[in-house]
Amino acid sequence: MKTDRIATYADLLGSCLRSPTIERIPELAHAFKRAWDTGRTIYLCGNGGSAGNAIHLANDFTYGAGVTRGIGLRIEALPANAAVLTCLANDIGYDKIFSEQLRVKANAGDVLVVFSGSGNSPNVVAALEMGNSLGMETFAVLGYGGGKCKALAKYPIHFEVDDMQVAEDLQLIVGHMVMQWLCTEGSA
Repeated sequence: MKTDRIATYADLLGSCLRSPTIERIPELAHAFKRAWDTGRTIYLCGNGGSAGNAIHLANDFTYGAGVTRGIGLRIEALPANAAVLTCLANDIGYDKIFSEQLRVKANAGDVLVVFSGSGNSPNVVAALEMGNSLGMETFAVLGYGGGKCKALAKYPIHFEVDDMQVAEDLQLIVGHMVMQWLCTEGSA
C-alpha cells in the first residue's frame, strides 16, 4: 500500500473532524444524558457497516458508559436480532425492518439515531418517519449529501464526505465522543 493513500485518508478524516458539523455532537450527547436520567430508551439502526456500528455502540453504552455511574443506558441496536429482521423482511418488507420495531417498542421521548452513508436507504428513512410520528428525538449521522434523512431527522449530523469508509468511521467516532463525555461530565 502506498503511503500517499494513507495520508489522503487521514487528511480526509481529519478535515471532517475539524468541520462545523462537530458542533452538532453536544445535542446528541445531551439527548443521551436526558434518556439516561429519565429511563428512556435509545434505538440505533443502519445497514451493512452502519448496522455493525449500531451494534458496537449499543454494547458500549449498555456497559462501558455505565461503569462510572453503576448502570448503563437503555439502548438497543435494531439490526441486532436476525430472527426479527428476517421475519419482518419476509412478511412486511425489508423497508420496514426498523420502523416496525419502533412502532411496537418505542415511546414519545425516546431517542432514535440512524447511521447512513447516503441517507437514502428506504428502511432508515422509514425509521425516521416512524420516530418522528411517535414523538421521538430523531438524529441521523450521515455522509455524502445527507439524502432524505438529512431533512427528516430533527437533528442531522451531516459530514459532507463522499467516502463510505470515512463516513462509517465518523459514525463510531461520534458515538465514542458521546460515550467519553457521558463517562466524565455526564455521569453525575
